Amino acid sequence: MPQQNPMKKNYLPIQICRLLLAVIITSCSGNEQSNSKEKNMEHKEHQHENHSHSGHEFTDKHTVEELAKKFESPERDSMQQPQKIVQYLGDIKGKTLMDIGAGTGYFSVRFADKGANVIAVDVSDEFQNYLKQRIEKNNIKNIELRKTPYDSPLLKNGEADIVFIANTYHHIENRTDYFSKVKNGLKTTGELIVVDYFKADLPKEVTAPPMEIRTPVDQVVFELKKAGFTFFEIEVNMLRYHYIIKAK
Repeated sequence: MPQQNPMKKNYLPIQICRLLLAVIITSCSGNEQSNSKEKNMEHKEHQHENHSHSGHEFTDKHTVEELAKKFESPERDSMQQPQKIVQYLGDIKGKTLMDIGAGTGYFSVRFADKGANVIAVDVSDEFQNYLKQRIEKNNIKNIELRKTPYDSPLLKNGEADIVFIANTYHHIENRTDYFSKVKNGLKTTGELIVVDYFKADLPKEVTAPPMEIRTPVDQVVFELKKAGFTFFEIEVNMLRYHYIIKAK
């Protein structure tokens, strides 16, 4: 009997080894791509979930009516001190003032009472409907309702003397782009007023957004600089729980 070559018995031909190796690599690469796609989809879904809760998506009439009780309460007056904010704005009679995130009209009605021509802006149909009924009930002539998308205040170039935004800054995504549109919508002498909560521990009775989504003063200024604003006046002593930023 002829002896078998042990090398031939124990090893596959090199061509077959290369083929098997290529199959294994392709399979691993495919699994990695699949896992990557799954992770990417999970990331996008997570982003979508976050986006869906990022703004005034109050589409339920009952919810808005319940919120209105809190928004228009004496407790809020004590915390927000709106009379000081109105005084801070100075003489607004005859000026065009846009109130972004107007909600129930908490500030819009006060501004209109001082003679401003108010553009009350919100992304929520239900809040706009609530404010419409309030305007009609009180026969207010100088408030215009403007339903807007999340990414634009829908301001015409040079339309407003003042753009006011209270407790709403953190809701806005792509803020540099959004506030560059605000800047274009202001008159040459116009100004943006931002009122929002300090990013600090506040008393439990203060109804403020969660700490992680509040925006500190320095970040607001940085973002507004990128949007084209060059002058800033910062007030941190007038209100107990809020800062005020005036930007031009």
